[in-house]
Amino acid sequence: MSLLHNPGFRLFWGAQTVSMVGTNMTRVAIPLLAASTLSATPFQMGLLQAAQTIAFLLVGLPAGVLVDRSRRRPILIICDLLRAALMAAIVIGFLLDLVTFTRLLAVTLLVGLATAFFEIAYQSYIPVVVGRENLIEGNARLESTNAVSRLAGPTLGGGLVQLAGAVATVSVQAATHVLSAFLLSRISTPEATPQRTEQRRMGAEIREGLRFVLRDPVFRAITGSAATYNFFYAVSLPLVMLLLVEEMGLSGTAVGLLMAVSGVGGVLGAAFAGRLGRRFGQVRTMWTSYLLTVPTALLIPFAESGWQSLLFAAPWFAMSFGIVVYNVGQVSIRQQLCPPELLGRMNASVRFLVWGILPLGSVTGGALGEWLGVRGALLIGGIGMSTGVLWLVLSRLRPLRDLPAPAPSPSADGTTLRA
Repeated sequence: MSLLHNPGFRLFWGAQTVSMVGTNMTRVAIPLLAASTLSATPFQMGLLQAAQTIAFLLVGLPAGVLVDRSRRRPILIICDLLRAALMAAIVIGFLLDLVTFTRLLAVTLLVGLATAFFEIAYQSYIPVVVGRENLIEGNARLESTNAVSRLAGPTLGGGLVQLAGAVATVSVQAATHVLSAFLLSRISTPEATPQRTEQRRMGAEIREGLRFVLRDPVFRAITGSAATYNFFYAVSLPLVMLLLVEEMGLSGTAVGLLMAVSGVGGVLGAAFAGRLGRRFGQVRTMWTSYLLTVPTALLIPFAESGWQSLLFAAPWFAMSFGIVVYNVGQVSIRQQLCPPELLGRMNASVRFLVWGILPLGSVTGGALGEWLGVRGALLIGGIGMSTGVLWLVLSRLRPLRDLPAPAPSPSADGTTLRA
């Protein structure tokens, strides 16, 4: 039966959709404001980008332990409400003309802390709502709305900043988090409170999650490829805005439209992920989608205004298509192979390694932009992103067509018995 007949999934999907649209509006609006209104330098843009994700490095691992010790839905609701309150603080700051780069950076960091807990609980809550037998369909539908949000969010964010200003743009995001919290509160799918038979130290539980991810060859290859991609994507991302605004001289609306091209690619990637997986095999589709699309990033540094903006739009589209197909595959593999009692710590460990590296990439990108110029740094980013596929093609995943057999639960001493 389709998940569309599952009321809990419909509510969860709706909550995720409105929250992601608001988030992607702000991911364009706040950097655009920093670049245009606050005259941020390349290094400051790198710091602002880093502030969005450094929380995964600071609190990601303890967050995974706390998620495994608790029901996930209350965590999601609390994090949504906290993010709404922080967005409201930005709105008040703009109304009172109190926003400086330092204050914007501080609020962005606090939003990142709430987002870290939300994202770890979110991926651990999906199997509760859809069941393990429906993970591929559930993740594909959720990725489709992630892609739609990347399409609608930047367009709305860029347009609203230009037409209505920052207050209207950030106010919309605050409202989306409130609506998301309300929809999550309406989910009635039973979620058991984790049973704890013994008192264990947080450090021991953190190590257990990290060992599971780093010692299992499948998890290690997936995590390594994602971390490599994310580091060099973070190198590129703060510079992309400067390429479009300063180097190409585009308006806020044009920037939003070009950034939104990734949403079109993502929507199509989510729509075709299941079909490609059935036709060519889930594992094979995962790594070939990366191999065939991510290297197009090497064209981005050569983009100019006019028809040469296609050198930005085409890679932005292709990369999004390929990475969404890749994500549907790798997230489903991780959720299916991980024992339920380790889901929170597994997701936290992966996020720590994969998202924790993002702020380092953002700061590196800002420094490279100052040293080599925007286009030179973007070329370094494109080369680096392309190398991430080597983790997959040189691993035991490459000859496989479909998902490996499920891994057994961790042994008593915390190590993982490999499948």
